[in-house]
Order: sequence, then structure tokens, then C-alpha cells
Amino acid sequence: MGSLAHQFVGLKCSPISTTRIVQSNKNLVNPIIIHTKQKIVSRTGAVATTNAQTRERIKLKEMFEEAYERCRTAPMEGVAFTVEDFHSALEKYDFDSEIGTKVKGTVFSVDANGALVEITAKSSAYLPIQEASIHSIKHVEEAGIFPGFKDEFVVIGENEADDSVILSLRSIQYDLAWERCRQLQAEDVVVKGKVVSANKGGVVALVEGLRAFIPFSQIFSKSTAEELLEKELPLKFVEVDQEQTRLILSNRKAMADSQTQLGIGSVVLGTVQSLKPYGAFIDIGGVNGLLHVSQISHDRVSDIATVLQPGDTLKVMILSHDRERGRVSLSTKKLEPAPGDMIRNPKLVFEKAEEMAQTFRQRISQAEAMARADILKFQPESGLTLNSDGILGPLTSELPAEGLDLSVIFPAEES
Repeated sequence: MGSLAHQFVGLKCSPISTTRIVQSNKNLVNPIIIHTKQKIVSRTGAVATTNAQTRERIKLKEMFEEAYERCRTAPMEGVAFTVEDFHSALEKYDFDSEIGTKVKGTVFSVDANGALVEITAKSSAYLPIQEASIHSIKHVEEAGIFPGFKDEFVVIGENEADDSVILSLRSIQYDLAWERCRQLQAEDVVVKGKVVSANKGGVVALVEGLRAFIPFSQIFSKSTAEELLEKELPLKFVEVDQEQTRLILSNRKAMADSQTQLGIGSVVLGTVQSLKPYGAFIDIGGVNGLLHVSQISHDRVSDIATVLQPGDTLKVMILSHDRERGRVSLSTKKLEPAPGDMIRNPKLVFEKAEEMAQTFRQRISQAEAMARADILKFQPESGLTLNSDGILGPLTSELPAEGLDLSVIFPAEES
């Protein structure tokens, strides 16, 4: 009622003109009656308006009550996505930009200085070229980074100019490289390292993308630092300490371990340590071997110093190895393609070393086979014989019972 009264209070009627009443005597109507009719019409319109508003309020109330009840009893009814979808959407559109956080991203643009990486649906970051790889590169494409490249990156900072995130792949690769080095050290394997620089204590080589130090005392040959630059060396790990950034390797240890596995007739690389009247002592990976003067060349060597000098690197063949006494006998004489080549053309001897050693091993194998067969020639009752491959086995009908005819021995085939 209060609302209805309020509407009546604001009701206004146009004033009645007395002149018009005088002029219209024939149609004269009591002004009081006319005014009363206007009030009734206005009152009816106000009541209709109030009823419409009331119905609208009731309808809204019912809608809110229905929505509240649905949220209370079945909050997910009619919802097109789940809670998991909601969390997934949050991850897609938001991420933790704290330094050290790992994020997944996709490269969508590259330039001379790096690459732009999309890390969320509405955020991008920058990968500088110096952070694109653990190796030194001049363009990100050298590291296999092109538009569409996907990987896991680590946040290393922010660009204060535009608050964009700076990413790195190198930091992740760096940790993986140290882990790989620890694994290789535990397995005690030989790795390859390329010498990239030198200092007064040794040389620096790249191993698994890391800079490793090799002391001069741990380098097998007596080559100078300049001679070792850009060369690949076989190495073994001595110390791997990521916290102290200490990565130390040994070339001498790698050479010693590899060469101790070699047997008679094997060719190894050695360095002349000293000269004696009776021969030269050769360092073959931490083991000293003797190259007797008589095993230098088929031609007579009157002065060893005319053929060899301390510090010379050469290839030698192992003639014998007494592991108990630590003595190794060496030869370059057996590696000569022609008598006297070690004196006249040692470079040719070293180039043909493996080929000549193979021929030597074939002759040794044939000599051993001949010796075994010669014994069996006079002992047919043993029931054993030698087949065409030089292997001792049971006597067969293919060979005469009286033994083998060794009157003709074919020369060894050249490899």
C-alpha cells in the first residue's frame, strides 16, 4: 500500500481551462466529475504496474532458489568440463616463473640472437643463443632448434624491459653432462676428448660438452701443447666433482689400459724415453718396453741415435710380454716392408705397420701349425690330426693314417 500511495503522491493532472467550459456550454460537464474519472484511471494503471513488478520479483526469487538448490545438491550437473579440465586449463594459461623452474615450450620463431618460445597459451619467453646449447654455436639451428621444436626449458631470469621470461637449455644439458661423466667414471671406460686450449700445467679438452683438464704428466706422448691442439685424445676419468667444477682426466691411463690388452704381434704407439748402447727404452702407455738394437732394422744399426731420439713417437710391435717381471720386448724390424726401411724411410714403416704385423701373425700361426703337424706325423697312433685350419682334432678318413705330408709348405698370404 505504501508503494501505491507513493505513486498517487507523484500523480499530476493538467489544469482545466475555464474559457473552454464557457465556450462549450452545450457539452458542459461538471469539472469535478471529470477530475474524479482521471484519478480512477491513473489509480488503475499504477496498480497494474505494481502487480507486474511483484510477479517479476517472485520469478527472480524462484530462479535464485532453484539455482541455490542445484549448486547445493548437484554442483556439476550440466557443466561441460570436469575439475581435471579446470586444472588443465590453469596449467595451460599460467605457470611458475620462479628462477630454476622447468617449463615445457615450443619454439615459434628464431633469429640471429636466439629463439622465441611459447610456454603457455598466452605467454612467450626468449631463449638466448648462448643458452641454447652446452656446445659453442653461432646459430640456434646448429643445435637443432627450429620453429616447432619442443623441449623442456629452465627459467634463468626475467627481462626487466618487458618482464618477459628468459629460458635456458644449456643449464639442463650441463647437469646431464656431469651425470654422464660420473657414470662413465664408474664404468671405467675410455672416452675421446678434443684439445681446445693449453696452459702451463696441461691442456684443456672437451668431454661430453664440459671442459676437462689433462695435466702434462698424464699425457702419453711428449708432444708440445701446440702440437696437441685440435687433436682427439683417448682419456680416462681421474676426478669428477661437479660442486668444485673439477673434471680431470688422463691420457696415459687410457693408453696403458688399452695396450695391456694387446698380445704378441700387436702394434702399439710408443714414445722413446731413453737411448742405451744396446737399444732404446720405449714408453707404451705407462709400460716401458725395450727395442733392442737388433730389432730396429734388418740392416745393421751402428748408432741408435742416427735412427731414434728421445721424445720420438713411433709404432712398434710386441714380440713378448713378461707380465710377472714387467718386461716387454719390441720390434720395428718386423714392420719393415723392405730391409732397411726403418733407417731410410721410417714414415713408410709406420704407415704399413698394421699390414706387416698381420703378415707376421699369419707366419707365426703357420709355423705353429707346422710344428704341431710335424709331431703328429710320427704319432698316428694318437688318433689326432691337424685340419686345414691348423686346428687339432680327431683323425679322419680324409687324411692318411701315417700322418701328414709336410714336404710342401705354402707361403703365407699377404693381407
